[in-house]
Amino acid sequence: MAIKAGNWKGLHGLTVVILVVAALYFLLVEHGSHLLPYLPYLILLLCPLMHVFMHKGHGGHHHGDINQNSDDAYRRGVEDGKKQSAHSKHQE
Repeated sequence: MAIKAGNWKGLHGLTVVILVVAALYFLLVEHGSHLLPYLPYLILLLCPLMHVFMHKGHGGHHHGDINQNSDDAYRRGVEDGKKQSAHSKHQE
């Protein structure tokens, strides 16, 4: 499920953004002194949450494909290195 870039530009997206900003403002103004001691823990709790949501768009992890691509890249690098080495020896 891909999120379109224009979803936040519509009326519903703008409404959600305004409500979240207003809620955060009142939360910090009215209860800021209660939240500040727990701020480091809240930031640490955001890390796994961000990891889950940010990796959602990757389409899953295909370890076999990644290993195959890295093996091919390694082989190409070795071949290029051999060619450059042979070329530099030939020029000497």
